[in-house]
Order: sequence, then structure tokens, then C-alpha cells
Amino acid sequence: MTAAVLKAKINKENISTGIDAKARQKISEGLVEVLASTYTLLVKTHVYHWNVVGPLFLPLHEMTDAQYNDLFSAIDVLAERIRALGLPTPLSFQDFEDRSTIKEETQDRTAEGMVDQLVKDHEKLSRRMREIAKLADDADDLVTADLLTQRLTFHEKAIWMLRATVSS
Repeated sequence: MTAAVLKAKINKENISTGIDAKARQKISEGLVEVLASTYTLLVKTHVYHWNVVGPLFLPLHEMTDAQYNDLFSAIDVLAERIRALGLPTPLSFQDFEDRSTIKEETQDRTAEGMVDQLVKDHEKLSRRMREIAKLADDADDLVTADLLTQRLTFHEKAIWMLRATVSS
């Protein structure tokens, strides 16, 4: 019932901002994947924030706090960019799960295991964002290319900080 009520009815919009309609569609589809993956990474980061234990508790607890807050803010910006390009965003948790390239957590991990998994997820998302940024740049979608460049800055810093926390 809820899904039916929330079913987005997107009117055929005549968007004429200089980005080809087919490119806009392809870029938007890529952004939906990034949005869903970012949402999954947010949840995973928050779960790790709650469950980390051991000598790395304090630095990881504080770091994941900052990271999930950044990811939460990014979700809104990504969703609004998708809408500005004329496409709907995912409508349900299942929709997010189906479109995410990052999988939800299914096992209990050590602090080091959490860091390893977060690094892999940030790297995976970074690689995909680079592909979409290139597509956006080729289509003269400077806004999306800039947005993804900003997001890459966050993810690469997160990778560095996570690795530095567990290196010996």
C-alpha cells in the first residue's frame, strides 16, 4: 500500500540544459547506483560505529561518526541531482538494495575486519564514480562531474584515514 501511494509519477519533462537526453538518462542511472551504494555504505558505517570494540574503539567510533554524517548529507545531494536530471530516485529499501553495488553487512567483524571492509567499499564506490564522472564530463554535464569529484575527495580521504588507523 505504501509503495503504491509513494509511486513517483514523473511527468515527461522537457529538460533543455545542454545535456543530451540519452546521456542524461545514462548519467542518471549511474547516479542511482551511486546513491544506492552510498546509502548501503552509510548503513554499514553506522552499524560498525555502534559495534566496534577493542583497542581501536575510540578512533574508529569517532571516525565512523564523521563518515556516516558525511554520507547522510551526500545522499540528499545525489538524489536531488538525479531529480534535476529528470529521473526518479529509488522508492524503497528493496530498490536501494537491488541497485547497490555494495552489499549490506551479514557477519560480525573485528575492528580490523570492519576497516578492511570499509576500505574495499569506498574503493569500489570510488571506481564507479570515476566512470560516471567521465561519462558526465564527456556529455558536458559539469554539475554531475563536479559533484562526483567532490564525493571522490571524501572517499579517498576516508580510505587513507581508515588504512592509517590499522597500519603498523
